[in-house]
Parts: sequence; C-alpha cells; structure tokens
Amino acid sequence: MTDAEDKSSLFGELRRMAKTSGAVGGIAMRVAGSRMGIKSDRAAHAEDLKVILGGLKGPLMKAAQFLTTIPDALPKEYAAELSNLQANAPSMGAAFVRRRMQGELGANWQSRFAEFDLTAAAAASLGQVHRATLPDGRKVACKLQYPDMNSTMEADLKQLKLAMSIYHRMDSSIDPEEIYKELAERLREELDYTREVAQMKLYGIMLAGTPNVHVPVPVEDLSTRRLVTMNWLEGRALMKRLDEDPPLEERNITADALFRAWYLPFYRYGVIHGDPHLGNYQVCPDGTLNLLDYGAIRVFPAKFVAAVITLYEAIRDDDREKSHFAYEQWGFTDLSNEKMDILNIWAKFLYEPLCDDRVRRITEVDDPTFGRSVAFKVHEGLKRVGSVQPPREFVLMDRAAIGLGSVFFRLKAELNWCRLFHELIDDFRTEDLAARQTAALAEAGVPNSL
Repeated sequence: MTDAEDKSSLFGELRRMAKTSGAVGGIAMRVAGSRMGIKSDRAAHAEDLKVILGGLKGPLMKAAQFLTTIPDALPKEYAAELSNLQANAPSMGAAFVRRRMQGELGANWQSRFAEFDLTAAAAASLGQVHRATLPDGRKVACKLQYPDMNSTMEADLKQLKLAMSIYHRMDSSIDPEEIYKELAERLREELDYTREVAQMKLYGIMLAGTPNVHVPVPVEDLSTRRLVTMNWLEGRALMKRLDEDPPLEERNITADALFRAWYLPFYRYGVIHGDPHLGNYQVCPDGTLNLLDYGAIRVFPAKFVAAVITLYEAIRDDDREKSHFAYEQWGFTDLSNEKMDILNIWAKFLYEPLCDDRVRRITEVDDPTFGRSVAFKVHEGLKRVGSVQPPREFVLMDRAAIGLGSVFFRLKAELNWCRLFHELIDDFRTEDLAARQTAALAEAGVPNSL
C-alpha cells in the first residue's frame, strides 16, 4: 500500500467510525443502564438502530444480520429487530458507477458490453448489482463493490468488537471472543471478489448433480478483486413468492432444494454457505432455487463434520457419552455434565426433525418465536452453571441451521427431513470427504486453509 493509499484508508476509517460510534454507543449505554436498573425502551432503540445500519450499508450491517442468528450474541430486542435488516441506503449514481467500472476494467470498459444498465438492479451491504449484456448476447449480472470498503471494514470491526465486549461484561453466559474472530475473518474474505469467483466455481462443482439448485457461472475475464460478473439467473425473491401463498407442492420443491443446497456441500465436501439470508434465495417458476452470493463460505475439517453426525446419533439414542465426545471433537473445553445437558437442549431442538422418520413440518410448534424461547432457556442455564466459549468453527454451522430453519418454517413445507438427512450421511466416511474436499478446492482454485 502506498503512503497516499494508507492515508486515504486511515481517513476513511475515521469517517466511518464517526458515523457508527453513535449507534454502537447507544447500545452500550442502554444495555449498561438496564443492568443498573435504569429503564430504557430497547425495542424502540433497536428499531432506530436498524434504520441507521441499513442506511450505512457495509460490514456493520452484515455483522448485525449475522449476529441475530447466534443465540444470545445480542439482547433479544436487538436480535428480533435486526433479523429483518435490509439495505436501504441510496445506490451509487450513474457517474459514480462509470468511474468505478473504469477503475476495474479500464477506460474502454463499456466496449466489453453490448449493454450496461447504470441503474442498480439490486443493492446489498457490500456492493450493488447491475444488469448487462455481453457482445455475444449473454445476459449477465455485474456486482460492483462500494468504494473504500477496506477502511469501512476495519472501522466497523472495531466498533463490533467494542459492542460485543460491552455486552459480554453485562452478560457472560457466552464468551464472544471466537465468534468475533470467525466473523472478522469471514467478512474480510468477502471483500476479495476474486475469492468469491473461485467459491462460486466450487459450488458449481459440488452441486453439479443437483438439478433443483442453480448456481451462477462467473465470467472470469470481466471479474476483478472488486467486481464479479456472472450469468444472469431469472427468478423471484423467495419472500415475494411466499406472499402469494404458493401451493404446498411448490413449497416442498423449494424446501428440498434449500436443504440440498446447504447440506450436500457440507456432508459431502465439508463446505457450507455462510450467509443464509433471505435475499440470497430466488425461486424459479417451477419451484427450483437460485442460490446467490458466494462471498462467505466456510471449509471444515472432516472430523468436524463427523462430530455433527455423532451428536445427531447421541441425541437420537440418548447417549450422553457420545454427546460428550462430539462436543470435545468440536473443541468445547471444560465441559461439565451440567453444561453439556444445557447445550443438549439446543441440540435437541435442532436435531428433532431429523430424528423423526415421517413427513412433517420442520417444527410442529406453530410459533415463530419458539426457537428464541429455547435459546433463552439455554442462556439462563449457562448463566447459572458457567459460561462456554463456542469454538469458532461452530459459529457458521449453527448460523446456517438457525437461518435455514426459519426459512423452512415460513415455507410451511412438509417433507421427511430424516430421510433427506440420511441420504447425505448414510455412506459418510471422513477419508472420502477429505479426498473430495481437496480435489474440489483445487479444481475451483479456492485457498485451503485447513
């Protein structure tokens, strides 16, 4: 980095911290005040915070979305409000887009396209998407990163660490240190769009035999570190389609596709899509699924995946010794029987539909807040017996389970979840997963950090 770039990054970070410190400080003051008996309307403040973060875009908004899916990482009022967070800041204007595209593809960038719509088709936390047509007629999507995102990222991560440390001092049932490390590493990776291109190719490899899930194909010669160009997938936002109350048959096709899109890569390759956000799913007219956004994926060692299956078997068979072994394999330490029993309350909630060999909904409790009530019970139990520090690998796995469970609940799908699960695990062998993982990562060009 040059001296000029270093100064620009520093000034950008300071500007960002000035914008976000009020929001983070507001959380800290209200949480601290409530602990000291000072009444405050946390629900109202949470709604204000949602507006502020949506307006800012960027990593802090994405982090807020992420934390809402981790039990007890945020006070419940904030988690409930921020779970619906969407980007609402204005997109980059036409003149700005032209400058950004020139910076990525050069002065003659427009000659690389037959058409390019300078008005954003969609906006997200880290970038915005434009429709375009290539000279050969192919329809493509161009995801262009917002400017100065490196300094924005570092400023937001500092604010996030401060907010999490303050909350931990007020409520120590969950130690957030590893959660923060995992989140910071994944968010920094999301800024590298060349990595996202490789991860998109990886998903194309892993889901090649899954016809009800569609993965975009990157156009590599029109992609850079801050621009991803890929074929345009036609589909409608999942929530918009659900608002029309589609028939059960279609909802079941979509739920089946979602299950396979997330868990086939995990149980066959040790890879998981780390962002189960509703904006990342589109539904096609036949009920099949477009899976979008490959910025945050997680690669797990084979023994971690094996421990997920071991804990399932332990819950199914009520085997305490096997439960303890699974938690140890994941990296939980200082795990007393009391702590394990409390953690198993959450595990039973997650695994219950997988243990029930019949067609059913994902949960038969007709209450969208039921999962939060289970999390609250676990939270109170850990406050009583002592805190735990979730291993960092555990964070995205838990997040995917919670995020997908909420989507399945909204779909009201009726499937045999047990049989879907066993299709993926019945021939599981750690050595086979490790071999498939190594080959797929190498073919796609994804760095393997294991």
